Amino acid sequence: MHLNREVNSALISALRNDLRAARFTVDRLDALWGAQAASALFRGQRVPALRELARRESVAHAADTQPEAAAALAMLFMFGMEQSRDAVAAALPTLGIDGGVELALIAADGDLVRPLIDLRPYDFTDTRGGGHWWIASDLGEASSRAALRPDHVLGVGGASMTLTGLMLTELVDTVLDLGTGCGIQAMHASRHARRVVATDISERALWFAALNVRLNEIDGIDLRLGSLFDPVSTDVFDHIVSNPPFVITPRSEGVPAYEYRDGGMVGDALVAEVIRGVAAHLAPGGIAQLLGNWEYRKGEDGLDRVRGWLDGAAAFAGVGLDAWVIEREVQDVANYAETWIRDGGTKPGTPGFDRLYAAWLDDFGVRGVTQIGFGYILVRKSADGVARLQRIERLHAPLGNNAAGLGEHLASALAAHDWQAALSDESLGLAALAVAGDVTEERHYWPGDEDPTVITLRQGGGFGRTVEAGTALAALVGACDGELSIRAICAALAQLLEVDEGALTAELLPSIRELVSTGILLTPAAQQTAASLAKVRL
Repeated sequence: MHLNREVNSALISALRNDLRAARFTVDRLDALWGAQAASALFRGQRVPALRELARRESVAHAADTQPEAAAALAMLFMFGMEQSRDAVAAALPTLGIDGGVELALIAADGDLVRPLIDLRPYDFTDTRGGGHWWIASDLGEASSRAALRPDHVLGVGGASMTLTGLMLTELVDTVLDLGTGCGIQAMHASRHARRVVATDISERALWFAALNVRLNEIDGIDLRLGSLFDPVSTDVFDHIVSNPPFVITPRSEGVPAYEYRDGGMVGDALVAEVIRGVAAHLAPGGIAQLLGNWEYRKGEDGLDRVRGWLDGAAAFAGVGLDAWVIEREVQDVANYAETWIRDGGTKPGTPGFDRLYAAWLDDFGVRGVTQIGFGYILVRKSADGVARLQRIERLHAPLGNNAAGLGEHLASALAAHDWQAALSDESLGLAALAVAGDVTEERHYWPGDEDPTVITLRQGGGFGRTVEAGTALAALVGACDGELSIRAICAALAQLLEVDEGALTAELLPSIRELVSTGILLTPAAQQTAASLAKVRL
């Protein structure tokens, strides 16, 4: 069903004007509490910021003035601290106390005002430039000082930021945000799509999404209530993004289920279900991107499970599916259980924690689960029904220097893969490639030796890949300057190394294809893009 929820536009407009007038921005708040406190907040520690705001409040009271509006709003909405009616009225002069109560942002109790939601500024940069929004969600446990409600709506957390950074931003007609939560992915998608459909099983989540969309004056987002793909029926989309509720949760009595993280299925079945759904709801050439967990069971590799889901989805939908799966982390079952029990607000060392811990381990034991993998899944529906890419890999090392720009890196990597896959070995040999600007080479020698024992190519951006290269491959990469063809470089190397040119070329071409697909070697088109960006920066 479509969600048509009346939100008082006049009150939303008043709130927006007050937030602007208060300079309730990331930059202003960082200036208020300083760089050290800002760094602590990034790590999830709020004490330094609270101490500085309290100091400023004390100074204001000593001078018989109201605290700065941005500080009062931060204390109220970001840290869940009650504020005086006068301070809130001064910070929200257009909306007023009554307007805030009507919007369900605050509750007024005598001379004090307490927050009902979390509201904070949010800055971002994407391929279309930078932007500033405000994002509303439920108060966290630290602010509300209460256990999370089952329909708790999360704000912009680590997983949300990961998916936002991965999101491809090529202009498309339609995007589906599956499980939108507070609406952050749909809002980002609106910057590269004519129309966005955002779904969620939670009415509360869609209320927050509607508030955020209207507060930030974003058009073209259609909010729909329902489970998984039910609200979109037979619709197809050019791009699907999803941070689904993939956390593996025991289906045992007494284990709390939170809508933002728990899809209500056994084990990792929800991610498999999402993959099967995107196969049916992607337009030809369309791409889906999602985060997920997968189980490692005794005798079964977790990534083999994901491969099976992809194969099954393609067969079920009768389509060709390209796929790129990147596992970023693996946790043992005990560590995984501890992480998500704490996330729900249950403290270690309590009887409740031990009871939930046992339930999690029992659940994993039934299926023989030993570890849980986490990572990124990209699926593309082949335009001609033939799948040409199935890249399933483990990249557990730290990301490159520009982790926030992974979406741009993924887009160029997909284009590079398609370019090289379409070329015969003979045609690839005629191409002139260039080393990417973020690639460095490391050489390690045994003391006294003239020749290196190990040569490593290291990618500074993207996924921060490292590639061990033999002497011939390292020399070829070093000679790739965008002018010489691969064939010409191989001919020169064969002469220098006194080996057969044809055999050397045949040996190196598979590695060249891999280096192109991972962005270590740039295609002619990628070289032009890099040159254009360099001119813009100058």
